[in-house]
This record gives sequence, structure tokens and C-alpha cells, in this order.
Amino acid sequence: MNSITQKERIVSLDIIRGLALFGILFINVGAFQIVVDGGTMPDYSGLNGIIDILINIFIEKKFFSIFSFLFGIGFYIFASRAEKRGDRPRWRFARRLFALLLIGIIHFVIFWGSILAIYAIIGFFLIPFYKVSVSTLSKWLGGIIIIHIISLFLNLFAPEMTIFSTVVDFFGNDVFTIFLMFLSGFLVAKADLLRRISKLSKQIRWIQIGLLPIFIGFSIWIWFASHGNNQDIQSIIALGVIPMTFFYLSSLFLMLENKRIVKFLKPVAYVGHMAFTNYVAQSFIGIAIISLMGLEAVSPNHIVIIAILIYMVQIIFSIIWFQFFNMGPLEKVWRFMTYGRNTITKQK
Repeated sequence: MNSITQKERIVSLDIIRGLALFGILFINVGAFQIVVDGGTMPDYSGLNGIIDILINIFIEKKFFSIFSFLFGIGFYIFASRAEKRGDRPRWRFARRLFALLLIGIIHFVIFWGSILAIYAIIGFFLIPFYKVSVSTLSKWLGGIIIIHIISLFLNLFAPEMTIFSTVVDFFGNDVFTIFLMFLSGFLVAKADLLRRISKLSKQIRWIQIGLLPIFIGFSIWIWFASHGNNQDIQSIIALGVIPMTFFYLSSLFLMLENKRIVKFLKPVAYVGHMAFTNYVAQSFIGIAIISLMGLEAVSPNHIVIIAILIYMVQIIFSIIWFQFFNMGPLEKVWRFMTYGRNTITKQK
């Protein structure tokens, strides 16, 4: 396994981002069609039921968490580059978040499941950590993870503790998970671990091996809980998000140290390189496909088909787009809103 260059490292991050977008589709496609009372309901019997369980096991919450992790990396890269230019990094990032919030609100009007506005709001809580040392940041992250896991355990196994219910719900909800993953990605970038993946491959491998039985255990738990119609299925899924997401990330970082794999997945990198544009575009393409298919309800088998169709369209579009431009259209708008001037430079 040969060590990859810094340029290839950025491509690897784009690949992970592109794969995260693909996973997110399996969650969002079902939400593109609003189910109303008295209307046709999705079919969860037979094969559809199995597909739904597999989505719960391997995709639900995990790929949004990967996307959140990459957002944290992006925050540090953006802010540190701004500082090197003599800019005010925290102020500049705050302006970038305000722009994201505005775009997110507009997107929410079109697609109620949009995460952009929530990302922007949670992103403001990252700003105070910019000047914090790696050591202090590690302690903060470790503490937050412990609190998060304890809250999920209490919510699952001791729901009768109503005196703490508000606190437990706060630290155990999805919004807190997003912030936790933001902070994880930020720490990885700030500690400069991305440049040292090849040197740390042995340690990362041990993390992967250690998380594998946990990944398998939660997969089995979710499978049987789903078959048993366990009312706590969402809590079980939430409890497994952090270890399962870290297993995915460790596996992806190791896998993408291989140049042949990076080259093979280059089309996915194009999708990830304009992730903002493609995330927003997914809702438009998905709604159009559902309308063309004449679906009154989107069942799990439809989700698989539509997700693959959308992603194929986005791969083709992204490849063509980058033959003529250096960044995606929404990335260009976001940049303009961030800097107040139309400066487009090729990302390196």
C-alpha cells in the first residue's frame, strides 16, 4: 500500500463525502413524498420489510453522521486557511454559517427534511473550539461522547427516570449527535491526523478491529428488534450510531490509502466535491422521479431504485460539470455570500 499525496487525500475526502450523500438518499427519498392521513401507505411486507431493516442496520443515522464528521473537518480547513490569509477565521466562518442558514431555510420550504439550517445553527457552537488545544478538545469530545452514550442507555433501559427525562432527551437526541460528529471531524483535522493516516494505519486498524464486534452486535440487535416490532428500535439504532459510524470511517480511511481504489472511485469524488449542490439537487431530482413514476407512496423497494437513479444522474452531471467549472453552482453562491465578492479559485 503506497502512501498517497495531499491532493489524493482531498480526493479521498470527496469520495467519503460522495458516499455519504449516496447513503443519505436512502433516508431522504422516502421523505420526498409526504404521507397524509387516509392516503396510500408504503408497503413494509415481505421484501420491502427486509430492505427497510437493512436500511436501519447499515444506513439509518450513520451516513448523516459521516456527513457531519466531514463538516467538522471542513470547518477547520476553512478557518485555518482564512487565518493564514490574515482574515478573521471565526468571523468569516460565522458569515459562512449565516449564508448556509439562509439557503437552508429556502431549501426547507421545498423539502421539509432538509438538514442545512440545522447544520448552520449547530455549526455556531463549533466556533468557540477553534483556538482550543488538541488535548483540551480531546477531553471535551471524550466527555461529550460519554454523556451522550449514558443518556441513550438511560433512555433505553431506564425511561421511568422522568426526573432526568429532559436532560436525557437533550443529550441523547440527533442534534447532539450531529454536534458530536462535528467536533470529531474538527479534532481529526486540527490534530493533523489526515496527513498521517498511512503512518497511523496500524492504530486505525486496531480501532477498526475493536469496533467490528460492536458493529456486528448492533446489526444483530437491530435485526431482531425490527422483526420483533420493538418499540425502542429508534433508541437502539441511536445507541449504535457512534461506534458504527467510527467503524465506517476507520474502514474508509484505510481503504482509501490504496491508490487503485481511489482511482476507481474517482467518479464518486466528483459528486462529493460539489456536495452542497448535489444535496440540494437530490430533493428536486427525487420529487421529479417520484412524480414520473406516479407513486402515491414510496416503499423501501422504490427507495432503492430511486436512490440509485438519482445518484447515477448526479455522477454523470458532476463529471460533466467539472469539465468546465472548478466548483459547483451552489458552492459558488455560498462562496459569494461568504466573501461578498465573486472570486472563484480552483480548490487544491
